[in-house]
Amino acid sequence: MKICVLGLDCAAPEIVFGDERLVNLRRLMDAGMYGRLESVVPPITVPAWMCMSTSQDPGSLGVYGFRNRTDYSYDKLGFANSASIKAIAIWDQLAREGKKSIIIGVPPNYPPRRINGISIGCFLTPDTIKNDFTYPASIKAKLNELVGEYPVDVKNFRTDRKHWLKEEIFRMSEKQWKVVRWLISEQEWDYFHFVDIGLDRMHHGFWNYFDEKHVQFEPGNPYQNAIPEYYLWLDEQIGSVLELLDNETIVLVISDHGAQRLDGGFAINEWLIREGLLVVNEYPKTLTPFDKLNVNWAKTRVWSEGGYYARVFFNVQGREPQGVIAAADYQSFQDEMKARLERLADDKGQPLKSLVFKPKEIYRNVRNVAPDLIVHFGGLYWRSIGTVGHSRIHVQENDTGPDGCNHAQFGMFVLAAPNCPINGEYEGARLLDIAPTLLDLAGYEIPESMQGRSLVAGLEKRSAGGQSQDGNAEKTIHDRLSGLGYI
Repeated sequence: MKICVLGLDCAAPEIVFGDERLVNLRRLMDAGMYGRLESVVPPITVPAWMCMSTSQDPGSLGVYGFRNRTDYSYDKLGFANSASIKAIAIWDQLAREGKKSIIIGVPPNYPPRRINGISIGCFLTPDTIKNDFTYPASIKAKLNELVGEYPVDVKNFRTDRKHWLKEEIFRMSEKQWKVVRWLISEQEWDYFHFVDIGLDRMHHGFWNYFDEKHVQFEPGNPYQNAIPEYYLWLDEQIGSVLELLDNETIVLVISDHGAQRLDGGFAINEWLIREGLLVVNEYPKTLTPFDKLNVNWAKTRVWSEGGYYARVFFNVQGREPQGVIAAADYQSFQDEMKARLERLADDKGQPLKSLVFKPKEIYRNVRNVAPDLIVHFGGLYWRSIGTVGHSRIHVQENDTGPDGCNHAQFGMFVLAAPNCPINGEYEGARLLDIAPTLLDLAGYEIPESMQGRSLVAGLEKRSAGGQSQDGNAEKTIHDRLSGLGYI
């Protein structure tokens, strides 16, 4: 049984399930199961898509975001790439049984993974003209023939040029979905997985124009319908793909996380400086990234990296080069910092209600160099600002350019399969449950390394005729034994 996964990066369940105009998604919802989908911590594109594909949490993958510490020095941060993920993915499991896969834009996928099938790079690809971003390499020429220069992302999407941005996202999406339809109809595959990054770019570019609760929202603005227009466009593309699939194909539409408004930014390193936890030899006169600060490491106990969430690091004796915190005090200091971060207030003096996580408490394994604490400021309604020089803690400006939204902990899924025993809305699904569920429905073995559970485990699978597969098997065995005289 074939599996077709259409990934909508950052798709918000309240939009997908609330807009009746999305008729093709409604068709799939009527035919199968759907619901909110709990993402991983942190709910970030990298590593979330590979957490889905491997059914392993970020700690077990050893990837905690786009950039990760490569060792315990102070200045070595490495970008995640395809080689960062060592775990068995769903397409690897199918390859063991001789099945072919096509994966397009499933991050991180640069350099392109060498799989049993076709692999096309994600938005981390530096340059699709200069760099090889497909496997096999010969596919690149065919993509150029189909759509010209193949786009993996919209460059500089954090911009105030909103008209240009909207046009570029639609132009990219049109080319990508044309390639998707060609691959589905013309190439051999048993597992197909595409991630549309355009939706994520629309959300970050236009959420403040769309969400009436956003602090920057202005009624009647010219881009108020930009996001709904893109969802309608995606629904049309999904419909065009459904026309190419037979009735025996498992179809999954899924997001790695959701989207929500940004109320502001919390300047974490500014706060750490005020608290005497981060010591600089000279406070900067202009906004300065953390890696450009003149840090006094002999007196610094804590520092942080900005982003949609905060990665908080401790300066530990015997671990970091100029460690300050005694190793014996690590646990108590971690508890103290967790409590202090949880007590933080917003710009109005009200509790920020931040979520603070200890990696060893939320991950089955903690590999590579993990943050000492992970912080979702205001439940991700506030982003983490890593730069210093604001002279204040709460800011509206983003240190990486204009951004209208943050990621939300819950994404969405719609799963339609001819043998799925569940129909209608489903509660309690997690991102890590998806790969085991797909393998279970398609009749493949689920690797022991996968941490999630099949949502249909223990349930009788339907056959095309309506009778369960298990029921058919039992009847066959019964008839055979009866014919042999054992029954």
